[in-house]
Amino acid sequence: MTIAPPAVPSVQLRVPTDEDALVWHRIFDDPEVMEFFGGRSSEFSVYEELTARQRRHDAERGYCLWTVLDDGGDVLGFTGAQPWPHTSFGPVGEIEIGWRLGRAAWGRGYATAAARATLERVRAAGVPEVVAMIDSNNARSIAVALRLGMRLAETFTTPKAGQRAHCYRLALTG
Repeated sequence: MTIAPPAVPSVQLRVPTDEDALVWHRIFDDPEVMEFFGGRSSEFSVYEELTARQRRHDAERGYCLWTVLDDGGDVLGFTGAQPWPHTSFGPVGEIEIGWRLGRAAWGRGYATAAARATLERVRAAGVPEVVAMIDSNNARSIAVALRLGMRLAETFTTPKAGQRAHCYRLALTG
């Protein structure tokens, strides 16, 4: 008897809207979702600025942190790519891919499906390589990076006391 691999869920990616700022704020207002991002959701204004910045990134670069939607059009979170935002540590000057989904979407393959769609889009935009910076204790995100074919390249100590981050890399050309 052959066991079929699990079905890959269908996802849609869209440039974030003003309304997505409110949805992201709501679904990320969960200590478990934010465990590796400070433990709590940011203020609504942070999500307003983030979605506006992503619209600019998409217009200027052809990629951003897109809103992830399921088949029914419900917002699950975001995935995408943007320049690494820090200058004091990490892969300065590189393009980072990332994903964050609300807890209701966990364990169903959405993060991997959305990240694969991200890789296709950034490859089409001419990005030769991406990185993913992941808290060394975030087993779920590390598993997504490995499913994408990414390989651990470096480990960084972050400005947050005692926090270590793994830098995974994936070449998109050649």
